[in-house]
Amino acid sequence: MASGASSGDSPDLSAVITTPDCFETIRKTIRHLKAQAVRERIEVVIVAPESAITDIGMDELQDFWGYQVVRTAGVASVGAANAAGIRRARAPIVALAEDHSFPEPGWAEALLEAHRGPWAAVGPAIRNANPRTLVSWADLFVAYAPWLDPAPAGPRDHLPGHNSSYKRDVLLRYGDDLEQMMASESVMHWDLRRRGHQLYLEPKAKTAHTNFSLLSSWLVSKFFSGRVFASARVRDWPYWKRLVLGGASPLIPLVRLRQILGQLRKSRQPAGLVLRVLPVLLAGLALSAAGEMAGYLLGAGGARERLARFEFHRSRHLCAADQKELTKC
Repeated sequence: MASGASSGDSPDLSAVITTPDCFETIRKTIRHLKAQAVRERIEVVIVAPESAITDIGMDELQDFWGYQVVRTAGVASVGAANAAGIRRARAPIVALAEDHSFPEPGWAEALLEAHRGPWAAVGPAIRNANPRTLVSWADLFVAYAPWLDPAPAGPRDHLPGHNSSYKRDVLLRYGDDLEQMMASESVMHWDLRRRGHQLYLEPKAKTAHTNFSLLSSWLVSKFFSGRVFASARVRDWPYWKRLVLGGASPLIPLVRLRQILGQLRKSRQPAGLVLRVLPVLLAGLALSAAGEMAGYLLGAGGARERLARFEFHRSRHLCAADQKELTKC
């Protein structure tokens, strides 16, 4: 582990971010973290394979409270990498970051202020960082419709995956199950609620999320994410219940479409945009449902590892105009 820390008290927030290879992959997100007014209260926790990170950007990290690099055998899945970072974090609050999601000014302050409350987890509002294509909007609507900016503050049943923050001690209570729970955060959020914890959406904390804009990449990723979600949801269920859910999977696109459209109405998304996105949205929901059927009946298989290939280097899954924009800092 390489680390650097300022003298004094512990950090208030640890931002956990994973790279499968080099520092350049996460440089843009690090710069957005560095732009936070309270950066001196933030620890950056970089999770990377043993063979990676030979080019740590010291200039990019020197203004934080400190940093550490958590070495792993590899990055088999985002959930496992996040769990490794959470275990090594030194702050009482941990926030998950991605190489393609960019926290806006005031993000860290808003999360820390919200965590003064009783919330086990606090999530941000999400906006579209690459709004040029219908595929990008469809990806955003499927993944983040309940939390689109502008969104009202308040308690929620679940929060944005890979972009939310947690009281670290709550997560550590999962022990050896933490990797499994982090594989599909919606399932973990429902479990936290079942255990009596409360979740909160803080719209003053905003992040700009870069979404898929190549249809082929998005559809394949939706299949794998659906399979990961389903396998996590029914991990301890008897097989007869898995069969029931698997048999009902063809109805999932209609159920989810109704939910998403209701959420989009609440967030006052333009009706014209929603209508144009609808065919792409339905295609993605269909592939996600097919993945869920596979997950209910067969388990995760290698879906976590295959999904991880889509979670990094988002530029590989963007149209040319989006690729150009993503390279800007």
